[in-house]
Amino acid sequence: MGDRHQQQMYIIIVGAGKVGWNLARELLDKGHEVTLIEESRERYMTVEQELEHNIQYGDASELWVLERAGVSRADMVIAVTGDDEDNILICQVAKEKYLVDRIIARVNNPRNRQHFDLLGIKPVVSATDLILRLIEHEVPEYGLIHLLDLPEERLEIIELQLPDDSRAAGQRVGDLSMPEGSLLISVLREGTGFVPNADTVLESGDEILAVLDPTVEEDLTSYFGPDGQAI
Repeated sequence: MGDRHQQQMYIIIVGAGKVGWNLARELLDKGHEVTLIEESRERYMTVEQELEHNIQYGDASELWVLERAGVSRADMVIAVTGDDEDNILICQVAKEKYLVDRIIARVNNPRNRQHFDLLGIKPVVSATDLILRLIEHEVPEYGLIHLLDLPEERLEIIELQLPDDSRAAGQRVGDLSMPEGSLLISVLREGTGFVPNADTVLESGDEILAVLDPTVEEDLTSYFGPDGQAI
């Protein structure tokens, strides 16, 4: 699963807040080439002390700033400023004008939810780890990713990889006895995602997406995990 991710990419990150700074650091550590763009002079000066030539000062909604950063050769543009509209605009420009294949825009304001269609639920802020998973399409071993947390609505969406010894492997979805308050909504297998039906047979290594009440998260992860109770 890892080989295809070893190729070095050139990634432009717009916005040097906590998410952008951490993301730049992580991607540089992984051997990627990164340029971080920040429009606040004060923030730029702070981050520049660590990232040095990997950060540039400027407003990325101005084309010349993106061009100076080398957007025409970028493999990916990630916009994580505090302004949702800027993030969407920067990504649209990168994709349509400069033909950047892969873009990620951080959107966290509920009033912008019409731009997103995540099961009809308002989006929340993407954390550094989530964006890294979006880039790498990987799930941490034995771990799960919180894709969405809505504590007030008592709802969350998690991504979980079935371990080799998951007792749910080999089971039909229709035969699963998942905890009440949880629903399996998609399966990612060998890079291809699909919505399962009752006859879908789960396999070890599958990455599953489930929507659930947070109170049953522990039950759900143990059910699909190596000590799961699937029968």
